[in-house]
Amino acid sequence: MWGTAFLIIVLIAILFWAYAMMSGDRSYQQRKLDMVRDKLEKLELTKAANAQAKKASATIIPTLRYQNAPAAIDWLCDAFGFEKHLVVTGENGVIEHAQLTLNGGMIMLGSARDAAFDQLQKIPADVGGVCTQSPYIVVDDVDAHFRKAAAAGAEIVMQPEDQDYGGRLYSCKDSEGHLWNFGSYNPWS
Repeated sequence: MWGTAFLIIVLIAILFWAYAMMSGDRSYQQRKLDMVRDKLEKLELTKAANAQAKKASATIIPTLRYQNAPAAIDWLCDAFGFEKHLVVTGENGVIEHAQLTLNGGMIMLGSARDAAFDQLQKIPADVGGVCTQSPYIVVDDVDAHFRKAAAAGAEIVMQPEDQDYGGRLYSCKDSEGHLWNFGSYNPWS
């Protein structure tokens, strides 16, 4: 009888141990499953954020100064396809502030004058015709854009050319010497 009781106690202990192990395994499996779900949710959120960023307006907006900002605005619209978003004209035809848009991006510009900001940013003619930065704008058809800019009088400094990293690119200077780069390579894609 003690042998049978002992055997029953051992079997019950084994069953409790097995149940505890299975419960522990389930808990471990559940934690692993939860971790996988969390990673998938974060991946989906990242994908959604990237998709939203592609739809959103640009948050980095280059600024430029022009000696003759009214003429530059017209030229940029004719040559590069920008559209006037906002133009604030001050006394004597000075452009206090202008916003031009193209393909969901924007530039801001104004007339060069003797103001605090103009001590920090110069027009190319004031610094020997060189630029220290230049915008890169994604366009669908590089060659068509190139032809339009060249016809409007852009100084072509680099002809359209296929790039090793993908896409096609050309570079030019506008009516006052600012350097612009137009290409089909889209770093967001």
